[in-house]
Amino acid sequence: MRNYSNSLLDPDESVILIIDEQPAMFFAVEGKNRENVMNNVVGLAKTARSFNVPCILSTVESKKFSGELYSKVKSLYPKVNPIDRTSINAWEDNNFKRAVSETGKKKLIIAGLWTEVCVTFPALSALEDGY
Repeated sequence: MRNYSNSLLDPDESVILIIDEQPAMFFAVEGKNRENVMNNVVGLAKTARSFNVPCILSTVESKKFSGELYSKVKSLYPKVNPIDRTSINAWEDNNFKRAVSETGKKKLIIAGLWTEVCVTFPALSALEDGY
């Protein structure tokens, strides 16, 4: 029987990446789903804090287009400045990659509003880099 323990999440080996949870990114989310989505990301951020899992926050073009990070997430990490990017793929931003690398963690838990962009692009790129 195969041992899958290496594929399980462990707080000591994980980092949470919260990507682009910003007002302008919500235009594709409708109705009550917006509240559910935000409650879920706040729950994830609280879980990270409870388990002492590093949490990296990132935004895209917050000053010119997308707006600031969702305030309820930001309030959980008042001393953390979100990494603001110009690239769609967060993994293409050197500051973002450096922040992930500096945690020393190899298991990434990625949350983003747009699965096909905010999550898939950096996940595929990180896989190529050994995460």
